[in-house]
Amino acid sequence: MKIGVLSLQGGVIEHINHLKKLDIEAIEVKKIDDLKNIDGIILPGGESTTIGKLLKDTNIFLPLKALIQSGLPTWGTCAGMILLAKEIENDERRHLQVMDIKVKRNAFGSQIDSFKRIDIIPEVSNKPIELVFIRAPYIREVGNNVHIIHKVEDKIVAAKQNNILVTSFHPELTDDLSFHRYFINMIK
Repeated sequence: MKIGVLSLQGGVIEHINHLKKLDIEAIEVKKIDDLKNIDGIILPGGESTTIGKLLKDTNIFLPLKALIQSGLPTWGTCAGMILLAKEIENDERRHLQVMDIKVKRNAFGSQIDSFKRIDIIPEVSNKPIELVFIRAPYIREVGNNVHIIHKVEDKIVAAKQNNILVTSFHPELTDDLSFHRYFINMIK
C-alpha cells in the first residue's frame, strides 16, 4: 500500500513518520506525477490559503479533485478539512469542494487558544485518544450523506463521507496511531 501526503506546506513529515511506523509506504506529493499509483492521500494541517494556492500553482488541483471525486481515499486534517469542504463560513474562498460540509476557520480561536484533550472515539479506538487542536476549524453543517464521527462541546470535529475523512485536530502530532490505522482500514 502507498499513501500520498500532500507535501506543499504544513505538517507533512509527522504524517509520513506515522505511516512508516505502520509499515506503510509514504509518498510525498509535490507534483502531478506523484499522484500516480497511490492508494490514498492525506492533506495535512498547515495554512489552507497557502496550500490552496500552491495546489493551483503546481497544477495538482484539478487532477487531485478528479481522483477524490472518483473514489481515492482522502483524509484532511485541520487545513486539509478546509481544503475539502464545499463551503467555508468565514471565508469567500473555496478550494477542492468535494465534501458536503460547511466549516468555520479558526473556530476555536487563535494560536493562543490551541488546546489538547483526551476522548474515546468508539468508531476509531476503544482506548482514549489525545486530540490536538491548533487554530482549529470545526464543521458547522453537514449534508445528509456525511457521517459524524466525533464532536467536542457539540462541535463536529471528525466526519466521513464515502471515501473522505476529515478531522479538525492533528493525530499526527501525538504518539497515537489510531486515526492513521482507521484511514488505512478505509483504504482496505
